[in-house]
Formats: sequence, structure tokens, C-alpha cells
Amino acid sequence: MASAFLRNSSLRQICYSFNSRFISSRFHSLPDKSLQNTPPSTSPYELLRAFSANSRFLCTNAPNPGVAQSPGSNVNAAVQPAASAQGGSENKNDGGQSSGGSENTQQEGKSVRGGPVSWMSFFLLFCTGVGLVYYYDREKKRHIEGLNKASTAVKQGPSVGKAAIGGPFNLIDHNGKAVTEKDFLGKWNLFYFGFTHCPDICPDELIKLASAIDKIKAKSGLEVVPVFISVDPERDTVEQVREYVKEFHPKLIGLTGSPEEVKKTARAYRVYYMKTEEEGSDYLVDHSIVMYLMDPNMEFVKFFGKNFDDASLADGVIQEIKQHKKVKA
Repeated sequence: MASAFLRNSSLRQICYSFNSRFISSRFHSLPDKSLQNTPPSTSPYELLRAFSANSRFLCTNAPNPGVAQSPGSNVNAAVQPAASAQGGSENKNDGGQSSGGSENTQQEGKSVRGGPVSWMSFFLLFCTGVGLVYYYDREKKRHIEGLNKASTAVKQGPSVGKAAIGGPFNLIDHNGKAVTEKDFLGKWNLFYFGFTHCPDICPDELIKLASAIDKIKAKSGLEVVPVFISVDPERDTVEQVREYVKEFHPKLIGLTGSPEEVKKTARAYRVYYMKTEEEGSDYLVDHSIVMYLMDPNMEFVKFFGKNFDDASLADGVIQEIKQHKKVKA
């Protein structure tokens, strides 16, 4: 018992002297009354607990409920500036955050005027699209017009020799008179090969030929003889040809003959023809759709295809005749 009591007393004195020295240090000055007023009967464990509480207070600048503080103590003087500085910094940070939040709010509320898309950009894009569409449409029309003109215009190319077109023939005209190529000398002639039972192509071509003859006469005063040669001698008799040519032009001459003579003449003028869809006596004849311009010497000058209308045919014939006269002169 005596040894235990002595140990407790010595431990109490050591703890008391240690607390007194620590509290009176040069870093913090705390009142000693809280430790001096400690009851002598306090156990060493309670002293250690009080010491640890004081240590936490000194390290964290937090008030210790177990230690009474005087109004003029250095602890309050040290703690208050730190607290005020900390509070100021916190207020500053809070102010910065609040000001940043207000700026973000203002930026969110503002309308984006300098963005990549605007009414002006939409307007410029629209104008560009309209311009491209207009340019494409104009170029397309110009291209189509060029193709149409190229297909219908009279084309002049370099003449290399003369085509082996034309030659002697022995046929019968629509009045029953035997004729040869010599009967057409001294005149400009347009020859067309067809047949009287042709449903559509031959009538269209003969109407075009008759109209071109009149236009040539009206524009230049030139006389051109239109000639129709049948490629269907079996059905195209003299009487049939006579009635047929009357329907198109009063100056149109119709020629027919034997199958051998017709074949010889067609071969001389490089004309293709063949019977098709033959059903007894009713059949069609497939043939070349070409008009041949022959000069007064019955020599080939130029041919005109189906793509020529009456006006272009007339202009082409007039141009060829004028050019031929210049060369002869």
C-alpha cells in the first residue's frame, strides 16, 4: 500500500511540473489556474487526459472547454488574427466563387453573337447555292443547244476527191417516157429513193423536199429539179407513180423501171433497200433515207440525211451551189 501510494504521488508531481513548464513556454501563455486548481486527489490517468486535451488545443488553435481563458490572454490574441485571416481568406474564396458563379450565370444568360452560324452566313450560303444552280442550268441549256445546232447545221468538211456515187441508168418516168441520166444534164437535181406504199417516212421526206425546192427558188432564184426513184418496181407502176407524185409538187419527177434496172440504179447511188414483213402482196421496203444533190454534169455534190428539215435543206443546197460555182469560176 505504502509503495503504491508513493508511486502515485511521484507520478502526480512529475505530471504537474511538466504541465507547468509546457504551458509557460515562449510559444503560448496559458493561465496556470486551470492546472493549479486541479484537485490533489486527481488520478494520474486524469492528469494525462487533461495533458492530451491541452496538447490538442495548442496544436489546433481550438478552445479547450476544460481550460478557462482570460480575456487578455495571448492565446486569444494569437487565435483571433489567425481566425480572422482564415475567415478573410475563406470569405475571399467564397467571394471569388460567388463572383465566378455570377460571371458563369451572366455568360450562360448572354446570347452567343460571335458564334460560327449567323443570319449573314445563312444568307451567303443561300446566295451561293442559288448561283450554282443558275450556273449549272445555264451551262446545261447551252450544251444542249450546241448539240442541237451541231446535229442540224450544214457541216462543211474538207473535200478529198469525189465519192463514187451516181452513174448511168435506164428508167421510165411517170409519163411513161424512157429516160437516162443524160436527160438531167444542165440542171441541178435532188434525187430521193423510196416507194409509193411507204406509210410515213417517204411522204414526210417528199413533203420536205417539195418545201425546200420552193424555198430555194424564193431565196436564190435557183432552179432545182426534184426526182423520186422507186425501189419497189413490182408494185410501183407508171400509173401508180404518176398519181403519187402529184400529191407533193408539180415539178416532182417520178421514175420506175424493171427490177434489174432499179437494182442497177440503186447500186450506182449506194442506196440500200430490202423487202421486209412480206405477207403475200402486202409488204414494206426498208431503204436508205438520203437525198443526193447532183450538179448539172450529173456528178455527185453532197447528200442530206433525215436530220435536215426543209429550211436547213434549202440553205444547204444554196450554199453548195454557190460554192460549186466559185470553184468552177
